[in-house]
Amino acid sequence: MKIAIVGAGFGGLSSAKVLTEFGHDVYVFEKESEVGGVWTASRRYPGLGTQNVRSTYALSDYPYPKGTPEWPSGEQVQSYMAGYTKKFGIDKKIQLNTTVDKAKQGSDGRWTLDITANGKSRTEDFDYLIVANGIFSDPFVPEFKGSDAFKAAGGKIMHTVDFHNLGDVKGKNVVVVGYGKSSCDVANACEGTAKSVTIVARHLIWKVPKKLKNVLNYKMLLLTRMGEALFPYIELKGTEAFLHGKGKKVSAGMLGSVQGVIEKQFKLEKLGLHPKTGLDTIVRSTVSLASDGIFKKIAQGKLTVERDTEIIKMEAGKVHLANGKVLDADYVICGTGFYQHVPFLEDKVMKAITDERGNFRLYRQLIPLDVKNLAFSGYNSSFFSQLNAEIGSVWIGAHIANAVKLPSRAEMLAHVDKRLAWMEWRTENKHARGTNIIPFSVHNIDELLQDLDAQIPVFTRFNQWLLPINPASYKNVSKKVRSRIGAGK
Repeated sequence: MKIAIVGAGFGGLSSAKVLTEFGHDVYVFEKESEVGGVWTASRRYPGLGTQNVRSTYALSDYPYPKGTPEWPSGEQVQSYMAGYTKKFGIDKKIQLNTTVDKAKQGSDGRWTLDITANGKSRTEDFDYLIVANGIFSDPFVPEFKGSDAFKAAGGKIMHTVDFHNLGDVKGKNVVVVGYGKSSCDVANACEGTAKSVTIVARHLIWKVPKKLKNVLNYKMLLLTRMGEALFPYIELKGTEAFLHGKGKKVSAGMLGSVQGVIEKQFKLEKLGLHPKTGLDTIVRSTVSLASDGIFKKIAQGKLTVERDTEIIKMEAGKVHLANGKVLDADYVICGTGFYQHVPFLEDKVMKAITDERGNFRLYRQLIPLDVKNLAFSGYNSSFFSQLNAEIGSVWIGAHIANAVKLPSRAEMLAHVDKRLAWMEWRTENKHARGTNIIPFSVHNIDELLQDLDAQIPVFTRFNQWLLPINPASYKNVSKKVRSRIGAGK
């Protein structure tokens, strides 16, 4: 089967490798000049690095090179991904600097793509289309009252992904909007170069240290099955049913202990930076790793945080906040999230795969139910995004081969609706239009493997309750599935 994959981040690359192994003729289209998705040079801000440790942010059969630090930089992740394409020969299947402008489906279910490369346009037909454009590909920057006057006076407004050069803010007053990882990373990086740096945050969220008490790596707490089980899943079974039933005091006590350590380690009350919520709220996909040394800089007055407020208007050289304060500002850098959409799909297709709120209605986060020969890779963003995308790619390969036993259409629709309603409730509508499954990474993988009849050994699963997830534990999944269904090589 001739398959088009749009995007060369983790979702696109893992799909290209896996589906080639399944015996398909794969073509990858990437608009950037290099592979990597959010890790490409055009999207890397100063200070960008992984939230995960190196050992948990790898694909199953390709470890990082020796000497890579525990928390790789953005540049190192991109280099790793480029190495992956060469290792498995998929670099020859990738067309860089190539944009898919439109994808149209014919009555026969095949797809015609309008493609632009090097200023030249062409059309090409495919049997199957995989969308891997990423859920963090289209930055959202708020509209600020008075922004025209601010920019006319030389002020700059941009998203964090468009900020690349620290030298640009030398001697400047920088206001960073947001309190997520990218916002705090950028603010942290600007300190020492900019004249002043202020973070403006509508809401504070919990920041997790790389090492609790500067000793225990956070991977031992959050990147295990036990860490995931501390938060109630849509269906509770076994140990999880106990932890959120009769054993609720146990799970609450464990989270409370971690919360207490973080409060003291970062001196949150003293700095006026306590989120005023419990650590359990990180289930709303609002946890982020603390930028190195940021709380120390705040304590020293090198960085300022204006909490529970927002920019209400701008003027030349200044921004006005809802709390009444007026800040000097030359640069306003926004870590304000992303749009989740697929600009190259026709409106009729988008209407068929999303609900009235724009949420993607995908079974297993992978396939729409009313458009055939279409799948999504990487729309199950999680703590282990790369691994979830890889296992999802195996599921897609098996599905194309008609080797996944699916429930009835009515059952799948009910499943999708129930899950979206649950995501809406648990995240307070912060689920990136149904594509963000944090913190339930392993649950998603387990469900896919169950569909594929390819569960990893019981002993390995048992170890994962106390030890961080090791992607290498899943390196034989694709081979096992292909062998079972007689597909590919």
